[in-house]
Amino acid sequence: MDTFKENSLKNKIPLKIYLGDLTYDTVTISAEAIPLNIGFVAAYCKKQFGPNVEISLFKYIHELEKAIKESPPDILALSNYVWNRNLSYEMLSMMDDIDSNVLKVWGGPNFPIDFPSQQKFMKKFSKIDVYVPVDGEVGFSNIVEKALRASSRADIKTQVLSEPIDGCVICDSNGKLQYTIPIIRIKKLDEIPSPYTTGLLDKFFDDKLTPMMQTNRGCPFHCTFCADGKDEVNQVNSFSLKRVIEELEYITKHKHDKTHNMIFSDLNFGMYPRDRDISKHLAKLQTEHNYPDFIYISTGKNQKEKIIEAIRILKDSMPLWMSVQSLDQTVLKNIRRDNISTDQMLALQPAIKDAGLQTRAEVILGLPGETHENHMKTLRDLVNTRMDEIQVHTCMMLDGSEMGTPTERKKWNLQTKFRVLQRDFAKLSNGKTVLEYEEVSVSSPDMSFDEYVDMRILAFVTYVTNRGIVYDPIIKFLREQNLDVFDYFCKIKDDIKNAPSSIQNIFEHFKDSTINELWDSPEEITENYQKDSEYQKLLDGKEGINVMYNFLAKVTAESMDDWAKYILEIAHDFISISEKKDIDWEEKFQDVSNFCRGTAHNTLGKDRMQTNPSFEFKYDVMKWLEETHDVNLDNFRLKYPYKISFELTEKQFKSVQDTLNVYGDTMVGKSKALRMISSTNLWRHPVIKKIEKNYSKIENPGSIDNVWYDHD
Repeated sequence: MDTFKENSLKNKIPLKIYLGDLTYDTVTISAEAIPLNIGFVAAYCKKQFGPNVEISLFKYIHELEKAIKESPPDILALSNYVWNRNLSYEMLSMMDDIDSNVLKVWGGPNFPIDFPSQQKFMKKFSKIDVYVPVDGEVGFSNIVEKALRASSRADIKTQVLSEPIDGCVICDSNGKLQYTIPIIRIKKLDEIPSPYTTGLLDKFFDDKLTPMMQTNRGCPFHCTFCADGKDEVNQVNSFSLKRVIEELEYITKHKHDKTHNMIFSDLNFGMYPRDRDISKHLAKLQTEHNYPDFIYISTGKNQKEKIIEAIRILKDSMPLWMSVQSLDQTVLKNIRRDNISTDQMLALQPAIKDAGLQTRAEVILGLPGETHENHMKTLRDLVNTRMDEIQVHTCMMLDGSEMGTPTERKKWNLQTKFRVLQRDFAKLSNGKTVLEYEEVSVSSPDMSFDEYVDMRILAFVTYVTNRGIVYDPIIKFLREQNLDVFDYFCKIKDDIKNAPSSIQNIFEHFKDSTINELWDSPEEITENYQKDSEYQKLLDGKEGINVMYNFLAKVTAESMDDWAKYILEIAHDFISISEKKDIDWEEKFQDVSNFCRGTAHNTLGKDRMQTNPSFEFKYDVMKWLEETHDVNLDNFRLKYPYKISFELTEKQFKSVQDTLNVYGDTMVGKSKALRMISSTNLWRHPVIKKIEKNYSKIENPGSIDNVWYDHD
């Protein structure tokens, strides 16, 4: 009997394959990356089978819905991540209702690593025919190879499921798992043709999606909370430098005019020698094409000296991530993690600042063995290490991670709740409401729920106040007055009753949202939001938000002036009661405070280009901020005062506005956009102006050229 492949060649009817990496876009784009993952799978498959396969790629829900109804494929294969699991499964189920002969394949890291949990997973998601864990190229091609042996379209499923498939997991007719080699990884990654330079991803260069790059795969670390911490992906494999550069050039040439950013899926960028060459080429693109403005990437967990060297020329367009998660040795041992020490980070800080790099530290709240005390110490140490930004995430229990296994759950007795993922909800054409949720750790034998809530509030204060450039002057000044900045952040939290009403409301609503976002089970969440009235709350951004990012956006978009007023008043009180303060601190404090007010003013308002605050300064605050060593502000007193106007450039405005347009002018949209905007583009820049009084040009303008100084 002729095989399907032979029939395809004779009749010129190739095997029709739909590959999808779906994103929600109900209120704004959720997973904004160009679908590089399915691009790799498609490119490898096309290489293996050429004209015998016809592959279409999908990112948007409505396009896939239309396609499976009007022209069903032979194989429908979708990605499975925590942010699209329920959506993908519903689409696969919809496909089964339309045409049960279609082979349904699922793949991705959101899959349990222990055998009993895998059995339960496949039973729960019973409409799935085949699951491809970890890297998908070889496993999926093995599926296609078997499908091409089928005698007819109707025989594909029987042919594929007749025996185990290398690189895949299937269930037999009795529901028993079948597999031989469940994980196959390609070591020489250039064996996978580039989905960019072959044109497979051209359709996704629109005004919504952000180009994604991958230069290597794998992670040498074994973090138990991460799906990339398992032993199977411990080896790091790389694409050639030549290929990486070709792809960067292709993306720059073909990207949409309104696209300003780039995403890298690398897990430890900067740790490898060739990353310096990649950074140099990115800098070259920035010089020649003004792209990319901002590069979202995870830099390496160790070897920070190498990372600094690799990314220093990119400055704040590629921040240096300090993904410490905790600085407590017991907690680190519990999660099988090696970290750079606090002492090492402190020692590197001058080099980091000299390189002009922005630093971002990531911490996870709710890890095994974490207490209120050791979490507070982690935050204090990071603040004292002078991180530019500290993000505290709640610990997630991920399928595909060691921590998500029954053994680890029992060992640590973490108490968990469930919450809706921000932006991840939609009503499908079949009338069903589908949404995503995550399971998070909110208490344990070592940490109460009330302590969890308190630390979330402190994390919010720290995130907003210690974020990038905007409040650097007051933080630096507090250190100059020999005060502990972490104690200052605690005072902001504890003295909230003295804040303006707008800030008190933000704190109150942040706390309520932190508590009320939590549910006891996924079933409760799903059932609740089937009601139109409850679903409307998701549409309105009243529920289903990322609490930390949403309230950051609320402060940034609506209340920056009030926030500045409050935290500067707290700083004034904090300094005034100190016995270590300078005698003449008040005059310097005024200049420092005005610099903060100017930088933070009207950050995202529609009229932001027309509202440029200006202040008179007696100290050269700009030069003082540029000084990477601890030099007192007294050394920067001006002979004559000058005026500074705080303004945004047209380039800043366009970059920020284009990013806001991608995600939408809602608070949910702004909360996402703020994560993709560099601090250089977000905040106002100081512009020196002459003072309109009795002035004359000084003979030697010193550090500032052509500035007019007031004689008074």
